[in-house]
Amino acid sequence: MENTILKGRSIVEGHTKARALVSKKPISFLGGVDPADGKVVEKNHDLCGECIKNKILCFPHGHGSTVGSYILYSLSKKHLAPRAIINQTADPVVVVGAILADIPMIDQIDIYKIKTGNIVEVDATKGLVRILGRES
Repeated sequence: MENTILKGRSIVEGHTKARALVSKKPISFLGGVDPADGKVVEKNHDLCGECIKNKILCFPHGHGSTVGSYILYSLSKKHLAPRAIINQTADPVVVVGAILADIPMIDQIDIYKIKTGNIVEVDATKGLVRILGRES
């Protein structure tokens, strides 16, 4: 999958590169992510215990309360937010949070082509995701 390019829809413009953290489950930022340390705390979640800080966070879609938008913004202010968000389907709560926090965001991406640990370059201005492989 090295140097694979995926085309999606730009939600929040921006450009970044970081290690991917991929979930097969939706994420709720209210109650699902600890705002004090950026770790996923939702029980039985496939990312439970993982920190989203400085990752390219890939998940199908968000769910939960609109307060989740503020939690994402708060994580950003504490430097605990992901570097970018990639979704299959954009959820209004996550979109508003990404806009407030100025986190590059793309949707309409097959996130299952991205593996946790891949180095991913996100050009959310053009709606492009480039999978660069893994760093050693």
